Amino acid sequence: MPIASPDFEYRPFPDVDSRNRRQQELEVPLFLSLLGVPCGARLLEVGCGRGVALAPIARQCTPARLVGLDVDQGLLDEAAGNVIGLPVELVCGDVRDLPFADGSFDAVIDFGTTYHIGRPLDALREIARVLVPGGRFCHETPLAQALSHPVRWGGRTLPWSQVPELSHGRRALLWSCRQRA
Repeated sequence: MPIASPDFEYRPFPDVDSRNRRQQELEVPLFLSLLGVPCGARLLEVGCGRGVALAPIARQCTPARLVGLDVDQGLLDEAAGNVIGLPVELVCGDVRDLPFADGSFDAVIDFGTTYHIGRPLDALREIARVLVPGGRFCHETPLAQALSHPVRWGGRTLPWSQVPELSHGRRALLWSCRQRA
């Protein structure tokens, strides 16, 4: 069910078991390893949806704190069933107005949310705000979006030049990491 706001209409991605399994078993572990997502750190996944990535993140990174954030409470209710027994906080909120203090996280993880919302600059600024200096923003690249969601993605790019506090870091073709100055 779409969630309307003045800026966009959010439509959840379809729940496809085979895709979810591929993400949990292949994509998420590779993403975490190749981008060097820190273990034992405070991690935030924005746009966590049904929580498909949260369990592999919890297992592989053993974070000090792991928060999954999504704008859709219904999806967070589904996520709660996918992270039973894991130390995960689920928060209903908007990535463009994060309900966390400055410097709350060592890394923010995004599997494409910033490409699918209105006002992505606001989201990038908020992500930079909640990262500690030296913290990492690990995200998908336009190539990952083109391969995963060729129609829905629509060729959008992110306004990196307007967020100079997030500078280039590691790259792994489908994924990239930016570091907060």
